[in-house]
Amino acid sequence: MSLDALIEFFHGLSPESVARFPEFYCADACFKDPFNEVRGVAAIQRIFAHMYEQTGEPRFAVSEKVVDDRSAMLIWTFSFRAARWGGGRTQFIRGVSHLKFDAAGKVSYHRDYWDAAEELYMKLPVLSVLMRGLRRLLAAPGAGFRP
Repeated sequence: MSLDALIEFFHGLSPESVARFPEFYCADACFKDPFNEVRGVAAIQRIFAHMYEQTGEPRFAVSEKVVDDRSAMLIWTFSFRAARWGGGRTQFIRGVSHLKFDAAGKVSYHRDYWDAAEELYMKLPVLSVLMRGLRRLLAAPGAGFRP
């Protein structure tokens, strides 16, 4: 499996293509993001299938990659429509995935890093007021934060 093929898989991800995860992930792969931590390709598939139930028009766009022999970092933007709280507007989450590969070249470890406070909570009507107040309280003077 090539990293470019995996990136193309994520660029074209759809409810139907979630079934293709075993082509790219080993059976006991680990996945972690700010909301989930699972082991096994079937559990990973459930997370991505759930994404299609909770968001409209979800899409991943990988903009950069850093690669070595058995791991990679992917810099991406996730876009989606949030009908329940975003007024149907397209929302964006920017993040990084750390991937490790087994001897067969399949993903054995996938960890997504993204700032849930800035990328999600600050966009929720009720939580945004609380988050802005918390940022104001914790930001160092002159740190450039504007409420």
